[in-house]
Amino acid sequence: MTYQETLDWMFSQLPMYQRQGQVAYKKDLTNILAFAKVLGNPHQKFHAIHVGGTNGKGSTSHMIASILQESKLKVGLYTSPHLKNFTERVKINGVEIERVYVTEFIEKYKDFLEKQGLSFFEMTVGLAFDYFAEQQVDIAIIEVGLGGRLDSTNIITPEVSVITNIGFDHMQFLGETLPEIAYEKAGIIKKNIPVVVGERQDETTPVFEKKAHQMGSKLLFASDEFEDYRTDLLGVYQKKNANTAVKAIQCLSKLTISDKEIYRGLKKVVQNTAFHGRWQVLRKVPKTICDTAHNKEGLTYVVRQLKEEIYQKLHIVLGMVSDKNVENVLSFFPSEARYYFCCPGIPRGLDQQKLKAYGFEFGLIGEAYESVLEAYKHALLNASNQDLIFIGGSTFVVAEVL
Repeated sequence: MTYQETLDWMFSQLPMYQRQGQVAYKKDLTNILAFAKVLGNPHQKFHAIHVGGTNGKGSTSHMIASILQESKLKVGLYTSPHLKNFTERVKINGVEIERVYVTEFIEKYKDFLEKQGLSFFEMTVGLAFDYFAEQQVDIAIIEVGLGGRLDSTNIITPEVSVITNIGFDHMQFLGETLPEIAYEKAGIIKKNIPVVVGERQDETTPVFEKKAHQMGSKLLFASDEFEDYRTDLLGVYQKKNANTAVKAIQCLSKLTISDKEIYRGLKKVVQNTAFHGRWQVLRKVPKTICDTAHNKEGLTYVVRQLKEEIYQKLHIVLGMVSDKNVENVLSFFPSEARYYFCCPGIPRGLDQQKLKAYGFEFGLIGEAYESVLEAYKHALLNASNQDLIFIGGSTFVVAEVL
């Protein structure tokens, strides 16, 4: 198979949560454990840091990777979903996995993957672990896909576990309350392995304290000792992620990372890891910003930062997926903006006319467009040089613009 044929097979033949939603979610580790055994248990051949949480786990993972790269280590980084290219999910020192490796890997194990019925995410985790082991990385930053306890990445035994925060997302899988969701996230806490929780929250703190005690694991809440680190990632919410990342680095007993390497790594996240889509300025005139925040907690920070920007008029290109609590999210958006409602080009995309109708109920007025790019095009046509354009609501909306 060619590289494109390989991707087409991966995307279409086997379920992919980002595209199909609930049908693709697997509630156990049976498949990934079987695959790891076939691969020779590559996850046991490199050191790792495991990063979970509701919001900020991608940013925190990239910050940790950048800091470790500044200490001259060979650093693997596994994240999801990708924005433009599948190979963004698997990187070493900011360089994406080679396409030929992906193709040859899938060809080699295709019979097993079909017979075992692995999901898109399960095979991708296996690919990443195999690649990191073969390339002999010094350490790999592994981002949880969904939840924690039953996530395919949860077969690793890391040097430190990180849980950024807990919010209401993926409730159909993880639970209806914050303690229920925290229980699933806390599933990445391993025996005698330190755990850093980014934010202390009244409802979830007892969950983490109980789990850490059961596992004999040292527990640290990063927010208890907040330090205002500077980073090249521009969102105000990145201050919390940077503080969490540094606390995780400081828990690495087998490595000595200097303050200089920490400061330098935080200021070079984009350069070191090719990270995109978080409060990213796409153009200066008219100023155009995109952000992948897509749930209540994440969008709260984004909308708050939008209000601090200076502009004459605000234009918002907005699209969402259909399995989110749309009403809960829309209540945070400013009614004075002009909206360009659109539908991301995936099966889970929420129809733009439905989104427009939802928006109208919250006083969000605008027009509906058949595609993200069409909506962005009209925003550019209507915006003056003194206006501000924001693009978001979904990772997939930002991906199409990028």
